[in-house]
Amino acid sequence: MCGIVGFVDYSKKTNMEIIKNMADAIHNRGPDHEGYKIFDNIAKIGLGHKRLSILDLSEAGNQPMTFDYLTIIYNGEVYNYKEIRKELETLGYNFFSNTDTEVILKAFHRWGINSVKKFIGMFAIAIYDKKQNKIFLIRDRLGVKPLYYVINKDFFLFGSEIKSFHKFPFFNKEINQTSLALYFYYGYIPQPFSIFKNTWKLEPGSYGMFDIKTKEFYKEKYWDIENFYKKPKLTASYNEILELTEDLITSSVLYRQISDVPIGVFLSGGYDSSLVTAILQKNISKKIKTFTIGFYEDEYNESNYAKKISEFLGTEHTEYFCSYKDALDIIPKLPDIFDEPFGDQSAIPTYLVSKLARQSVKVALSADGGDELFGGYTKYFKAIKIHNYIKNLFLKEKIAEIFEIPIVETFFKNNLYTSYQVLISILNSKDLIDIEESFSNFFLKKELKKLIISKFDPKIFDKYKVIIEDEIESMLLTDFKYYLSDDILVKTDRATMSVSLEGREPLLDHRLSELAAQIPSKYKIRAGQGKILLKEITHKYIPKELIDRPKMGFSIPVNSWLYTYLKDLVEYAFIEIKNNKLLNKKEIEKIYSLWKKGIKGKLARKVWLLLVFQLWYDRWMR
Repeated sequence: MCGIVGFVDYSKKTNMEIIKNMADAIHNRGPDHEGYKIFDNIAKIGLGHKRLSILDLSEAGNQPMTFDYLTIIYNGEVYNYKEIRKELETLGYNFFSNTDTEVILKAFHRWGINSVKKFIGMFAIAIYDKKQNKIFLIRDRLGVKPLYYVINKDFFLFGSEIKSFHKFPFFNKEINQTSLALYFYYGYIPQPFSIFKNTWKLEPGSYGMFDIKTKEFYKEKYWDIENFYKKPKLTASYNEILELTEDLITSSVLYRQISDVPIGVFLSGGYDSSLVTAILQKNISKKIKTFTIGFYEDEYNESNYAKKISEFLGTEHTEYFCSYKDALDIIPKLPDIFDEPFGDQSAIPTYLVSKLARQSVKVALSADGGDELFGGYTKYFKAIKIHNYIKNLFLKEKIAEIFEIPIVETFFKNNLYTSYQVLISILNSKDLIDIEESFSNFFLKKELKKLIISKFDPKIFDKYKVIIEDEIESMLLTDFKYYLSDDILVKTDRATMSVSLEGREPLLDHRLSELAAQIPSKYKIRAGQGKILLKEITHKYIPKELIDRPKMGFSIPVNSWLYTYLKDLVEYAFIEIKNNKLLNKKEIEKIYSLWKKGIKGKLARKVWLLLVFQLWYDRWMR
């Protein structure tokens, strides 16, 4: 795992010091070695790399790496590189290292951009083609590894994290108003947007080609999970699908044990992480190391379940209990870790478990993706139940209008603030995704118009809703394409890499994703139960009575802490944010007034989002 940076500078005013400074900004992504190259063409081209050594720890694996007219910098792992290497050897290629980097480079030399279709893994790749005078950017299918770029008439930038761009002297950090609306709605900024204008995320399953001569950037999708959801569903029997799914999960887990350094697993005690741990432990002779975060508040604490699973599987287990003191220590670090506003509260325990694991291992397997692929979130069942109740509700829209009459609205806002908001949103919903967003988003769309001073196109939210024939599958697909990629995977990548730990995602092997997309939804969600298929596979390894319990999720008691231990920090944020010219002062004061009254629920989540935004603004915009 590594960090990459690069620039194309037409002014030719840049030098080796600039590319080094850009790379130093992401030093935690790769503290083991650094490498740089400058090419002087019609523009100055700089490539920088920070290496976290996982495969072939020798100098042979250092980057940038050059072969013939190609130079590569790369972040990630291609797990099937040995098979690809054998194929290349039969075609006459020789190898000087035992790295996947060299395999990627020579595969690209042989097959060009089509080589990406052979890769099983996670990756963000930049290749400079000196012969064609082009730079190719390639991001893995599911977006496990990040890749940003900046397009400007005078320069082109790319890198693993935005913070590198701040070290480029001509980078303009102007906030994108659309991104601001997306952040306050979702709690994160979905692809292809970033917080800044002209700064973009390369979408998962995409490659980009920058023509240095013409200054044109061409982008294309080479893989999209949506295509597999639209294929006919599998007609095999339930047992056949069960066996096929288990085989693919096992293959995926075993691929991700390839390493020349110690590995471990994040174990929450839930189905997904327990299954990954069980399969890995079954196939390794020595005890694997597992790590979990607990909480002193019982309603958030899963550590006792994780401990029982560890004891049953025989892992070497380590746990750490997160307190408000840990939160107070970590929250000021969030703007540096994420470098754009990011409102997922579980970033705090994810950082803690990463820090805990890094004391013993250099690679940790996570179990992200199971809920989106196999229907595990409780919000899905809740949305289905509500949808079935209101879809035939007579005059639904008229009832919504009545609730928005000022006198009725005032009553609810004074007494049932959170319930009122959710109710109005549900009554105005058009489909299951709208209902699910009613209780998972942060600000209502009409609230955003009041909160954000500059105008934005309200139709932008339609971009992040994928409708297919099966409504249940539409929810899963939408979450998979956006929430998973732009929230969950961002959280895991930044938290792990901030402590120089490589995170691997066995449930996000693209082969498993393609299979899951074609499994009928009745094998995922049925009668208020989710992950039917995945649970049955897990019960083969772990007794049902040891693991079958209501889902808790990886969350922390921030909502209550905002009114107690974090109160001073919130007070500071409200003082500062009221003077922010991007947001409406009256709306901020209204939220502040309600917070002072002790109203919690959805309001507390808004307060958290405002707090995170202000801390980010202090760090990067002052």
